[in-house]
Amino acid sequence: MAKIVVALGGNALGNSADEQLSRAQLAAKSIVDLIIQGHKVVIAHGNGPQVGQIRLAFENSGEEVMPLAECIAMSQGYIGYHLQQAIDEELVSRGIENVPVISMLTQVVVDADDPAFQQPTKPIGGYYTEEAAKKLMRETGAPYQEDAGRGWRRVVPSPKPIDIYEKISLQTLVDAGQVVIACGGGGIPVVYRGARYQGVDAVIDKDFATAKMATLIEADVFVILTAVDYVYVDFGKENQRALKEVSLADMQQYIAEKQFPAGSMLPKVEAACEFVRSGKEKTAIIANLEQVAQAITAETGTIIRS
Repeated sequence: MAKIVVALGGNALGNSADEQLSRAQLAAKSIVDLIIQGHKVVIAHGNGPQVGQIRLAFENSGEEVMPLAECIAMSQGYIGYHLQQAIDEELVSRGIENVPVISMLTQVVVDADDPAFQQPTKPIGGYYTEEAAKKLMRETGAPYQEDAGRGWRRVVPSPKPIDIYEKISLQTLVDAGQVVIACGGGGIPVVYRGARYQGVDAVIDKDFATAKMATLIEADVFVILTAVDYVYVDFGKENQRALKEVSLADMQQYIAEKQFPAGSMLPKVEAACEFVRSGKEKTAIIANLEQVAQAITAETGTIIRS
């Protein structure tokens, strides 16, 4: 039996409430496969489309826009609600009724002096014309950038996670055998100021936050679920090659060779390597959403060990 932390991508959960619940039911099948095998499971999820929709709803309402930390908290609530429902229903359908499933609002601590605060890069919210974006920049002081030819979007900092405020509660629930959904959307970003933690306008990379969570709760395995079966080198070329079992040193060499796109696979690989470096006998896996149980038994997926 292992303690496994699983990271689900936000895009894997769809773009509407109905679609999200349907996708959550699909993800639940893979998660329950692990629970049936006797593993302790913690689930994290992205919130890219969802938090953008929440933010855009406020922008279009004519009311004061809700701070980004609060928008992330809202996304944790409703995505967690759908995942809870889906996992519980899947457990019951297989005759398992004594495994509690709970969502935890999770605050992820970042450094107020992180250089990322001086160079916002993470696009959020709606798309605007260049003219409209520049008008918003003059009115609000917030930075906007052109996003891959699709329009201009607001950009916010993406600092690195350094701690998780709820780590003790999280560890207690996991040790008690509960299935916990935590660290949604990379966590609610907070900094310590004065005598308390305060939310900040930022988005923490979901995979780095989940790797930090996996390290703090002393997980054995960290799984990042994607839309592909393996990580590839020389991707898209005639000599592309699937990586199956890879050493940490070899994966770091591939990173140095710039084998992985910065906006997609690179942060996943970097987060996986970060977890493997965190202790002895740690395993990170990058695999397809529908094949997580097979990935745990090394039948598929890219497996990274020290």
